[in-house]
Amino acid sequence: MATTKTKSVWFCSHCGNEYSKWLGRCPACGEWNTLVEKEVVTGPAGKAARMSVPGASHKPLPLKEVSTTQEDRVSLGSAEVDRLLGGGIVKGSLVLMGGEPGIGKSTLSLQLPLRRPELKTLYVTGEESVKQVKMRADRLGGSCDNCLIFSETDMGAILAEAEEVAPDLVIVDSVQTMYCQNVESTAGSVTQVKEVAAALLRFAKGSGI
Repeated sequence: MATTKTKSVWFCSHCGNEYSKWLGRCPACGEWNTLVEKEVVTGPAGKAARMSVPGASHKPLPLKEVSTTQEDRVSLGSAEVDRLLGGGIVKGSLVLMGGEPGIGKSTLSLQLPLRRPELKTLYVTGEESVKQVKMRADRLGGSCDNCLIFSETDMGAILAEAEEVAPDLVIVDSVQTMYCQNVESTAGSVTQVKEVAAALLRFAKGSGI
């Protein structure tokens, strides 16, 4: 029977990088005496325990049985964004948007469901309140009856809600504010961001959203 174990890892309290042993200076950010020891849960053979993702179980398929049609891409209502994505976002895929603070990532993210109001969209906000999102949508001059605003940062709750709602599109703003309960580090750390992104990707592939 598979059992779980705990092991010690060291996280830099300044930049969030993870190391298997203590170091006086963090190689990533160069700060001294910032590594903090924490215990994490591991699965069989030392593999890190992963959060279960709804609908993520699939069996291998012969390549010739995989269908690829134009309908597998969803236009996001922006010619430039669609061009960047090769004609729209592929169903079951994950797109990570990056940029400096204040560059307009949240505004662009909200414009997408406003430009495609017929798409059922789950907009997860971790940085702003529901009212702030609504005020920004009003400033953009758009409306979307099919856009559901969900204020949450727990990935388990987010994925459970996404499975129940079954939207056409899920937007998470932002990855840095989300956390997985099975990861022993703070939201925004390198370890958390990697696991959150991995959980979203597993869900996207498993659900086809």
